[in-house]
Amino acid sequence: MLAFLSSAFTAVAQTTTFTKDGLEYVLEFPSPLWQEVLRVDVHEHFEFSYSADPKNGYLRLRKVLVPVGTTTSDLFLKDEKWELQFLPGYIICNDCKDQQFKGHLSGAAFSYEFVSGGKPMSGRIYYLQLDNRTFYSLHFTVTSDKLASLRSQMDSIAGSFRVK
Repeated sequence: MLAFLSSAFTAVAQTTTFTKDGLEYVLEFPSPLWQEVLRVDVHEHFEFSYSADPKNGYLRLRKVLVPVGTTTSDLFLKDEKWELQFLPGYIICNDCKDQQFKGHLSGAAFSYEFVSGGKPMSGRIYYLQLDNRTFYSLHFTVTSDKLASLRSQMDSIAGSFRVK
């Protein structure tokens, strides 16, 4: 179930900061057009939509606990095997595979394409490593025609991610 909540963003110039009591992370959004979305399954997940339409940009964020020695490539291969390969028209962007990434946390980013509702879509997943057993996954999706305008925002958001 998706429910839009009143925003807990604090404006600082054009940048907005997202944090909540009980969450262990902080994110900075370079545009106030990013809105929080609460998704409830077994527990609450905060997700984010750009300009109220998920096709214009959507971010899912998850904490991933792994065995020691797991790499970002291992995480992507697992996501590909259990989720991504089932997307209509799924293809991995070979020249965008396993790009090293540095922000508050380091990791790697992987890009792919798929089709949703007849529209070409792009996905980009940042796997950011907290310690040898913990990663955070920031999974963005957007229509392919809007990727160029949102790509720097995705990098900025992933770079701003930090634990409290």
